[in-house]
Amino acid sequence: MDFLSDLNKVQREAVQHIKGPSLIIAGAGSGKTRVLTYRMAYLLSQNIPSHTILALTFTNKAAREMKERITRLVGEKASRYVWMGTFHSIFARILRNEAHLLKYPSSYTIYDTTDSKNLIKTIVKEMRLDEKVYKPSEVYSRISAAKNSLITPDVYSSISELTQYDKYKRRDRMGEIFKIYARRCHKAGAMDFDDLLLNTNILFRDFPDVLNKYRQQFRYILVDEYQDTNLAQYMILKKLSEDHKNISVVGDDAQSIYAFRGACIENILNFRKDYPEARVFKLEQNYRSTRNIVNAANSLIRHNSKQISKEVFSKKDAGEKIKIMEAETDREEGFLVVNEIFDEHLRFQMKYNDFAVLYRTNAQSRVFEETFRKRNIPYRVYGSISFYQRKEIKDVLAYFRLVVNLRDDEALKRIINYPARGIGKTTLEKLESLANDTGKPMWEIVSHPEENGLKIHTGTRKKLEEFSAMIREFADQQNQKDAYELAFEITRKSGILKNLHNGTAPEEVSKYENVRELLNGISEFIAAPEQEGRFVGLDEYLQNVTLLTDQDTETEELDTVKIMTVHAAKGLEFRHVFIAGMEENLFPSQPSVNSQRELEEERRLFYVALTRAKERVTISYAKTRFRWGGITFSHPSRFIREINPQYLDYPVSGSAFLSVNTENEEYRDTGYEKRSFSPPRSRQGGEKTHIISTGKKTDIPFVPDDPEEIQAGMEVEHARFGKGKVLQIEGVFPDTKATVFFKEFGQKQLLLKFAKLKIVKPVV
Repeated sequence: MDFLSDLNKVQREAVQHIKGPSLIIAGAGSGKTRVLTYRMAYLLSQNIPSHTILALTFTNKAAREMKERITRLVGEKASRYVWMGTFHSIFARILRNEAHLLKYPSSYTIYDTTDSKNLIKTIVKEMRLDEKVYKPSEVYSRISAAKNSLITPDVYSSISELTQYDKYKRRDRMGEIFKIYARRCHKAGAMDFDDLLLNTNILFRDFPDVLNKYRQQFRYILVDEYQDTNLAQYMILKKLSEDHKNISVVGDDAQSIYAFRGACIENILNFRKDYPEARVFKLEQNYRSTRNIVNAANSLIRHNSKQISKEVFSKKDAGEKIKIMEAETDREEGFLVVNEIFDEHLRFQMKYNDFAVLYRTNAQSRVFEETFRKRNIPYRVYGSISFYQRKEIKDVLAYFRLVVNLRDDEALKRIINYPARGIGKTTLEKLESLANDTGKPMWEIVSHPEENGLKIHTGTRKKLEEFSAMIREFADQQNQKDAYELAFEITRKSGILKNLHNGTAPEEVSKYENVRELLNGISEFIAAPEQEGRFVGLDEYLQNVTLLTDQDTETEELDTVKIMTVHAAKGLEFRHVFIAGMEENLFPSQPSVNSQRELEEERRLFYVALTRAKERVTISYAKTRFRWGGITFSHPSRFIREINPQYLDYPVSGSAFLSVNTENEEYRDTGYEKRSFSPPRSRQGGEKTHIISTGKKTDIPFVPDDPEEIQAGMEVEHARFGKGKVLQIEGVFPDTKATVFFKEFGQKQLLLKFAKLKIVKPVV
């Protein structure tokens, strides 16, 4: 096995230990993908049947790249039947095989986030609830979190902690919505993304023989990015590995940044408790970044209490120190960052795609986009609307979904009058109402209107008959025409291609080209090597495209600067990384500063940002930022101070700002001791005086009052802006905003739950 010579000592040991559980802690840039790939290749070289290997990733792109590497190492024949893919795609495949046990059709639809939110919006409207209180996105997130914690609709309402929180949020009918949502999905023969994991757990719980079948099949389990797994994923893995315990997980607790999606860092921290006999391998050599970047990241992450000890190191050159860039305003910050990119592009002949600008929130992109446009620098917002989320593409996919699963109500509603065929809103409302009253799919009403008592005009009935006949014709051809042939037939006979082709406006031409590109993609899918020699139907293509993740749909473009959130940057690397908006209450975010757990996740997020860089990092912050419709004064993030200053290059003016502005209430009671650092050397070798202090506590601590007690007319005090008068109160708590006039800083609009105001003089 010559390929093992490509590995270092620890990597090789991790690859060759194949019996029993193993935990591979992979520091940033340490070659974890290589270890996973070589481990699978090694298993196959030991004559272990490929179909007994289960490899789980978080993106199809990662799975595809690993499959290609394995094929190069051991050949296509040996690796052909490895079960490799995302959690959702693998368990969607299992659920298709066993769907009848859960009373789903094997051709069930998978709802994406948009479908789910649309259904929730419909339910909220039918229940005559306030859409401003029951926002579809927030209701969806609540349902998603429950499912990822293995809480079913029936159980949800019995958990007092959940119902009490819903009452606090004035959403006391949340449990009812959850039940109706689940019932509608089941009626439509549909599962959302979270159902794929929840229903797999239910399947394994209620049908032990099915669990045993897959337990016996998957004798070797490998998991990528284990720190990102949630409870539902953890339980599936635990059940499948219970007998043989040949489970190998790869991950880095220092890069666990998806708690908001339900990821549980305890899964990786407690792996050795779950499997006491587990071997632990630590991949600590970073092959990506310079020594200064790696050492700076190490000094930062040491501040976290919850972590597995490791010392990541680099054998690359020391490289440049991390540059700290100070700006007066967020607009100036954008100018300084873009100007530096332009300068380095010219001076060092760097490509634009060598640069990335990372930030904490999507809203920060606006300033950078405007500045890039002014300087005529090509850029791309990574993670913006994907190809498959464009309206014209979703319309076509809705046709495909309905053809494959006639029970799919959301798909039917989307395309019943597209292209326009004279079936209006009133008819659709009657269809939907009758379907809900009878408990039948809308298709049943559409295809048999008279038998189901649908009261419509003769003309409308004829249009419904024509529509249902067309869809039925497509559905009957599923086993005769492959995915491409049927897809082309649908787009042609439905009138979609003609409708888009007749347009002359640039956006209409673009839509037509996008649909053509979709058809090209289907043609490529059925011609792929892994599909060679077998029939590939529209249902298989649809499952594949529905389960694509954000990273899977990103395409490489010509030379452009990438701008994105830090979350979107996970798994990527660039020569020069700019981390913008490094200010307290922005990064770390305001809600996290009072929670040790959330603060540690924010620190891990910053760690991820730092370790995306290969050669250079520039950290920027602004003294003032335009937020909430007004100017707010900003303070440098505590995370800058947590990096050992010997790895930093401070601006002269910035050193004063950093020390002065850390003397504020936001740094109190956070567990950080007052400290000073020796002056760091500049890039040119000169000395720069820099003292950092967390400030001293006053004799009388500033104690804010209950935000719900703040009223218009009160005189209040803010820790930063001083004394002022409340002019107006808007909204309902916890989303209440106050307009306050401060004597020294003028009028500000503040979100009360974060403002920390102290009442000086109540309303008389």
